[in-house]
Amino acid sequence: MERYIAQQVEPRWQKAWDQHKLFQAGSDQSLPKYYVLEMFPYPSGRIHMGHVRNYTMGDVVARYKRACGFNVLHPMGWDAFGMPAENAAMQNNVHPATWTHDNIAAMREQLKLLGLSLDWEREFATCDPEYYVHQQHLFLDFLKAGLVTRKTSKVNWDPIDQTVLANEQVIEGRGWRSDAIVESRELTQWFFRITEFADDLLDSLSSLERWPDKVRLMQDRWIGRSEGMRVLFELENVPSGIPSDVLEIYTTRPDTLFGASFCAISIDHPLAKASTERNPALADFITECRRRGTTLEEIETGEKLGFDTGITARHPFIANLDIKIFVANFVLMEYGTGAIFGCPAHDQRDLDFARKYDLAVRPVVMPAGSNPKSYSILNEAYVGAGVLANSDFLNGLEVSAAKELMADTLEKMQVSGRQQGTRAVNYRLRDWGISRQRYWGCPIPIIHCSECGIVPVPRADLPVRLPDDVSFDVPGNPLDRHPTWKHVTCPSCSGSATRETDTCDTFVDSSWYFARFCDSKSKQPTNLQAVDYWLPVDQYIGGVEHAILHLLYSRFFTRAMRQTNHCKIDEPFEGLFTQGMVTHETYKDENGAWIYPEEVDFRGTDPVHVETGSPVKIGAIEAMSKSKKNIVDPSAIVQLYGADTARWFILSDTPPERDIQWTESGIDSSAKFVQRIWRFITDFSTNLTPPDVEKPPRMTPHARAIREVTHRAAAHVTEALENLRFNRAVAHIYEMTNDLTPLLTETDSLKASDVGWAKREALQVYVKLFAPMMPHLAEQCWSSLGLTSLVAAEPWPEIDTSLTLADTVTIVVQVNGKRRGEIEVPRGTNPEQIESMALNLENVMRAISDQKILKIVVVPERIVNVVI
Repeated sequence: MERYIAQQVEPRWQKAWDQHKLFQAGSDQSLPKYYVLEMFPYPSGRIHMGHVRNYTMGDVVARYKRACGFNVLHPMGWDAFGMPAENAAMQNNVHPATWTHDNIAAMREQLKLLGLSLDWEREFATCDPEYYVHQQHLFLDFLKAGLVTRKTSKVNWDPIDQTVLANEQVIEGRGWRSDAIVESRELTQWFFRITEFADDLLDSLSSLERWPDKVRLMQDRWIGRSEGMRVLFELENVPSGIPSDVLEIYTTRPDTLFGASFCAISIDHPLAKASTERNPALADFITECRRRGTTLEEIETGEKLGFDTGITARHPFIANLDIKIFVANFVLMEYGTGAIFGCPAHDQRDLDFARKYDLAVRPVVMPAGSNPKSYSILNEAYVGAGVLANSDFLNGLEVSAAKELMADTLEKMQVSGRQQGTRAVNYRLRDWGISRQRYWGCPIPIIHCSECGIVPVPRADLPVRLPDDVSFDVPGNPLDRHPTWKHVTCPSCSGSATRETDTCDTFVDSSWYFARFCDSKSKQPTNLQAVDYWLPVDQYIGGVEHAILHLLYSRFFTRAMRQTNHCKIDEPFEGLFTQGMVTHETYKDENGAWIYPEEVDFRGTDPVHVETGSPVKIGAIEAMSKSKKNIVDPSAIVQLYGADTARWFILSDTPPERDIQWTESGIDSSAKFVQRIWRFITDFSTNLTPPDVEKPPRMTPHARAIREVTHRAAAHVTEALENLRFNRAVAHIYEMTNDLTPLLTETDSLKASDVGWAKREALQVYVKLFAPMMPHLAEQCWSSLGLTSLVAAEPWPEIDTSLTLADTVTIVVQVNGKRRGEIEVPRGTNPEQIESMALNLENVMRAISDQKILKIVVVPERIVNVVI
């Protein structure tokens, strides 16, 4: 071919890979393994550029590691349960299963266009009964092990999706899928006891050395371990009918107790609930708080509101000081005891609240050296280090010492016959509520019997399958109103009973799928021999948005599976990489409606609508999304340019953890480089030594120069791929092309046998180096070099390190440790010559002046330090 025609070439090589079954993971467990996995997709019906970036990165790693001799597992499946399928059923009158499987078929074909080296033999969808039957087995095993519980609790209710959401699924007070304002309700739910592993999940973060720091920090904060005290305050002015005479609060700052000026309780605290019966105004206030939102995000960002209950608390140390107790919208019942004391001088939230309700602000911690009589707090709380003041027996102590003394003191005090203070550890993490009030999810294998209570479905009766004959003509869970499915016989007493109609949160489905891929045909949830070999996943790739959802839940699942003998590991993912988004300009028509990029005509001075000719407004560059229509169809790009061009662009220029902007000029540039590579190979494929000729014993300078460029490039690309620096690997391929071109163009010695051998080596290594990134082009180039094997099955180039060293080295020169310049010397230069060259640098002579040189330290090929 004069030009490389991707549309003709790519299907041919994809067929060849399939025929040779190159990408099926091997069964030989004596080989070193490498498990690379991208977060599997939801079958929405179309792949997008985010998919292209994610799966291309994983594919490069898989192809590279396979070439390095690893037995590679690189599977694909579908995260197929969830609300979108039910919404489609309601909108389009189609069954969720039909919609889902049609979308899977479409997306599978789209992904195959990219030439991904996937083991399709292991493919499954989480909505397959053959998958979720094992999830039901795991549920029953977890239940038996005490890791599942059922309780009534306040939940986040999504009024649009008509289902419960976990705290992690509420983003800024809205449902993570529907974007509806989340309501607070009380429901009886099934929970996984993730809090049983809170300390382990937290402590083990330090062992995840190949995880991004930001993800580990996010999980650390979400688990939220804090050490503090539970302190009892004696109540006064308590109305009749209030059962308690003390208020228990939790605090991490007992050292600031002398600065307390109010107490605040949650709107769900028992004291608040009891008080509403006698105080209609308080009941109205609580209703208003619920309307404003009760999620953590809303509380942190919203206005801090309080209601004076009229009840007061006696200060434990300050005589005759009664502290008002407020019901406040910023106190969570789920954290600590649902009650706090407020020290406005040293907490900004408390300070804002105190100013709003005209409460005292008493500073009790101040910077060392401050005058307690004049030190005051204005509009900013002091939260730094310091010493205690205005605090009686704590005065003069640093914060840590004051905490210890206060804790010791409170533990010796009594109130209402109880210890006034006790040390306590608290967590922000809550048990994972997995019940969802919807149809399209994994059925929870439980039967409810009026005589026997909760009865697990017998394992022989699994899977509990979803019924096909359901209706979505009214909101809510179709399983609740199904005429027959939920009515069963109790396995224990043979009486009438009902099935559990809640289904599992879809994050359950994705919390163990990586283990199922190890043997997707196993008759048990996991094949222990397979998971022992393949797990943990060596390289996991996906979005950072899953840091405290999927990733935390998966870490819980492996621990629970270890406890129930389904695996032997604690951590599921040894390495984690979070890729950036693919972004694009946004466009609006003259009416302010979003329009697609292909609807914009840029040929004139100003952009206009292709059909109407009306002006188009160019908006911000944002992550591609269907809602803003700033998307590019990957299938159209592949059909126009070829898969390798799309892959090359998505890997080039931008570091993979950062967002990349999609531009027409960028994809055009990538397409041009594909043609340049093709011309490079075809132009220089003459006068090559046959492939089976051994390396000549001697190399002329020309041949050695070719080999040096080749092996340095191989070393650079290898290092870049090992560290997932795909953009650097791309840059090194560009450099290799530029560096080899003049060497291979020089005609005088090209017919020499050693040069011909070096030339063939260079071209073959060149093709192998870009093969993980542009595999179809690599196969075509490989074939044009007269080679009959598949480059996808070839080993990675062996690097001759003697050829990777530059002829010269740069040495930094310092005077008394301060950099004064650098010298470039031939490699192997003796220390005396290096000293002489260093001392002759102008900046060095100026720094030494007339001072005596005490010694000169030479670190070979690195640094010279002159000590004066």
